[in-house]
Amino acid sequence: MYIIIIGCGKVGLSLAEQLSDENHDITLVDSSADKLQNLSDDLDVMKILGNGASISTLQDAGIERADILIAVTGSDELNLLCCLIAKKAGHVSTIARVRNPIYNQEIDFIRESIGLSMIINPELAAATEISRILRFPSAIKIDTFAKGRAELLKFKLKPEFRLGGNRIMDIMDRYHCDILFCSAERDKTVYIPDGNFILQDGDLISIIATPTNAADFFRKVGLKTNQVKNTMIVGGGTIAYYLAKQLLGLGMQVKIIEQDWKKCEDLCDQLPKATIICGNAADHDLLIEEGIEQADALVSLTGMDEENIILALFAKTKGVDKIVAKVNEDGRAQLVEELGIDLIVSAKTATADAIMSYVRARQNSLKNVNVESMYQLVGGRVEALEFIIKEKTEYTDIPFKDLELKPNNLIACIGRKRQIIIPDGDESIQVGDSVVIVTTQKKVKDITDILAEQ
Repeated sequence: MYIIIIGCGKVGLSLAEQLSDENHDITLVDSSADKLQNLSDDLDVMKILGNGASISTLQDAGIERADILIAVTGSDELNLLCCLIAKKAGHVSTIARVRNPIYNQEIDFIRESIGLSMIINPELAAATEISRILRFPSAIKIDTFAKGRAELLKFKLKPEFRLGGNRIMDIMDRYHCDILFCSAERDKTVYIPDGNFILQDGDLISIIATPTNAADFFRKVGLKTNQVKNTMIVGGGTIAYYLAKQLLGLGMQVKIIEQDWKKCEDLCDQLPKATIICGNAADHDLLIEEGIEQADALVSLTGMDEENIILALFAKTKGVDKIVAKVNEDGRAQLVEELGIDLIVSAKTATADAIMSYVRARQNSLKNVNVESMYQLVGGRVEALEFIIKEKTEYTDIPFKDLELKPNNLIACIGRKRQIIIPDGDESIQVGDSVVIVTTQKKVKDITDILAEQ
């Protein structure tokens, strides 16, 4: 597909790299000559200097033949204007990044009025990811499929679970839980396990199940399943606002520490049920005074990666059960994961993942399946994709025991008529199903891509 990206900041650049890797034809538009000039020579994209809201700039970019336009500049208003003009100039799907909480209340009206295909709010997406984890603190990461009816949960295998040294089939026989083990990370090697795979303590495991069945499994192996009761948030930016609003709605106690007085005043008005502390969280005495040792969770959301990392490590020394840190730089994120921080969030990554999911869905819209959602696991080495089966194919109505898959591929679950099915050998894919696969393959666009050649 031909895709125009307006804005070559961190998100625009990340999208350009990923989409180019998938062999899409990409044009980057930005009003900064320096940004365009500093792009890597290895990035195979066309560069256009200009205002993305200008019709002449869009025409230079080839808007008439574009399939998708993505506006991710630093201005919400400019992003919306780019999309509006693009819709008038060509038959193009449009995606706008909109960050201001004011617009979030009117998101449906804006989408319908302008004819947007998608509006992505990075801060809201990041806050929602954190909220899921705090509702289920034993998990490191939670992604959802089938409109929330199925969850992909990642957790670390600890000795007290008594699962290490056991085959997966034996574990399933022991606990009788309707779940599926999707991936295991061990010593930087990733496995798509079968029933004979032997788990080891320290493995990073991903399972897929309904929320109820996942909770049942975790209870049986001794993981905590109750949501946290009180959360300390450091940093009073937009993510903090969205997160606090969600947590308060779940009945949690929320305390926000922010050093900017004006932000504190605004937060007091917007979140009357939260406790707002004006102070510098880099002062560890302040954190102790405000009860970090009694907090169930600490979420560090300042504007500096380094500060978030230090705060997360300090919380770890104080015995905080659940620790989340915002880290935007990819290299730092990998470092923090190795330090044992529970969850690393990035608004940039959340935005790019959501848009990539839409692009794949759009790419397959004329075929027999749609890619409904896509998540990257284990640092991008594993992907979980949800397909909607639109019509009869060569693999529908065929029992799974008769479908041979390529190595390192797994059909994880099926959503059918509001039910979630963990498939066995007698199950088959039906028209209308939502099918989740887990794969180490890149560029999977159809279930046929994971089937072994007959």
